[in-house]
Amino acid sequence: MIKAIYFDLFFTLIVPAYEKTNNEYDILNLSVNEWEQYAENDILYHERALGFIKTEKEIIDKIMSLIPFEVSDIQKEQVLFAREQRMKNALKMISKEVLDILEKLKLKDIKLGLISNADCIDCKYWNQSPLFKYFDDSVFSCNVGLLKPDRQIYELAMQRLNVSPEQCLFVGDGGSNELCGAKAAGMGTVFSEMFETKNAKQREAIIKYTDYHIKHINELLDYL
Repeated sequence: MIKAIYFDLFFTLIVPAYEKTNNEYDILNLSVNEWEQYAENDILYHERALGFIKTEKEIIDKIMSLIPFEVSDIQKEQVLFAREQRMKNALKMISKEVLDILEKLKLKDIKLGLISNADCIDCKYWNQSPLFKYFDDSVFSCNVGLLKPDRQIYELAMQRLNVSPEQCLFVGDGGSNELCGAKAAGMGTVFSEMFETKNAKQREAIIKYTDYHIKHINELLDYL
C-alpha cells in the first residue's frame, strides 16, 4: 500500500521559464544557450546544489567569473534580481491540474514529500508557493549536502516521513538520473513527461528505471 509519494520539483511540478524580456541572458547580451553554458557549469552546479555556496550573491559572482568579459556590478544585481524573480514566479504560478491532484492525494491520507536538487536561490520562495501547504516535508539538496541520484537523499527523505521504500513512489521527469537513484533506494518510480517531453534517446535511458510512465499528472491516480 502506498503511504507516501515523493515529487521532484523542476519540470515535474513547476517550470522555471525565462521571461520574454529582462531575463538573465538578455542583461548580458548572450543567447540562452550561451548563458546556460555558464550558469549550468557542472562544477559550479554541484557547488551550489550541495550548499557549498551559501548566498545568492555568491552564486551570481561565481557564474559571472566564468563569463569571458567584464560584467558590471549593476549587471550582476540585475541578473540576480531576474533569476530570483524567475524562480519566485515558477513557484507561485502553479498549474491547476497539479494543485488538484495534490489535493486528491491528501484526501487519500497519502503523505507528500519533495526531493529536489536546488540551490539557495531555487528554493528561496518555497514557503510562498501554493505547493507548500500540501507537502509534509521538503528535502532540498543545498540544505542537506546530498544530491540526487545519491540514494542517501531518498533514504533521508523516507526517514523524515517514517515510511519504508515499499510504501513509496517517487515521481520525476528523470533529470539527474533521479529515477535510477529512487529505484536503488527501493522506491517505486513514476516517469512524468507532463512538462517536458524527452527525445527518444533520453526516454530510453529513463525507462530502464521506470515502473510507471505518465504523460499527465492526473494519471498518477491510476497507480494507487
